[in-house]
Amino acid sequence: MSAFSEAALEKKLSELSNSQQSVQTLSLWLIHHRKHSRPIVTVWERELRKAKPNRKLTFLYLANDVIQNSKRKGPEFTKDFAPVIVEAFKHVSSETDESCKRHLGRVLSIWEERSVYENDVLEQLKQALLKLKFSFNSDGDKKSGKRTYEQITVDENENCSSLGSPGEPPQSPLLTLDLVRALQDLENAATGDAAVHQRIASLPVEVQEVSLLDKITDKESGERLSKMVEDACMLLADYNGRLAAEIDDRKQLTRMLADFLRCQKEALAEKEHKLEEYKRKLARVSLVRKELRSRIQSLPDLSRLPNVTGSHMHLPFAGDIYSED
Repeated sequence: MSAFSEAALEKKLSELSNSQQSVQTLSLWLIHHRKHSRPIVTVWERELRKAKPNRKLTFLYLANDVIQNSKRKGPEFTKDFAPVIVEAFKHVSSETDESCKRHLGRVLSIWEERSVYENDVLEQLKQALLKLKFSFNSDGDKKSGKRTYEQITVDENENCSSLGSPGEPPQSPLLTLDLVRALQDLENAATGDAAVHQRIASLPVEVQEVSLLDKITDKESGERLSKMVEDACMLLADYNGRLAAEIDDRKQLTRMLADFLRCQKEALAEKEHKLEEYKRKLARVSLVRKELRSRIQSLPDLSRLPNVTGSHMHLPFAGDIYSED
């Protein structure tokens, strides 16, 4: 594993991609060099602010992975990220779109569930995400068509009363979008990575059997085996990290599916209630229509009345009917 230096870290951060493997590979490298946690966090924050908006969320994914997976080995990263993480959340939420902000909310919800930080830090993070900022012109009016969010509502357990009007789809659009994205993300999950499975299956037996160490007869063969073992450890550690992340993703997906199903059931019950109401109204309208047809049929046929056109007949005047005595 390469030695730590700020230049090496800058290079690795510049090559960081949004893929799960890229994030977790760099996370393992950082955790290995956790004795340098303070300069690591300093470089991370500096490169985060320099990164393009579409890459900033990946930096927070990296921080999340490092913070959670380093806790078993020591509190260094949790402690050193604490002073900068709130401002980092604010910075990312102010420069990314609404979809990215929803993912920030998911990261925060995980930190709340696992008590990664104290309540005061979590509250600051929550306020940073929930606060809305609007741009105003000199007259105090909102600028035409523009508003800058620090965060939209990101709670996946969204109140089902926001399902929309009767003409809209019977589910929360944000919840549906996140659910689809979560299902798509699982297509690249560790358990489906056939290439890595093949690499693990192809590991030489020498790196798996302690008894074979007796066959080492010289320093060169020992160093060669050491390199093979280190590579195998990196491969397996990376895969185990991906599996752990996949387990978390699947747990989150399970909660999202439960919420989605609950919303669907409530929406279905509401629609069934309206359907019954409309059926009753239809029955009343049908009854009125039937009664109206019956009355129309009982009315006299006006076409059979005598034709008085052109005759000398005239209707009586009021005075002819109501004469005074």
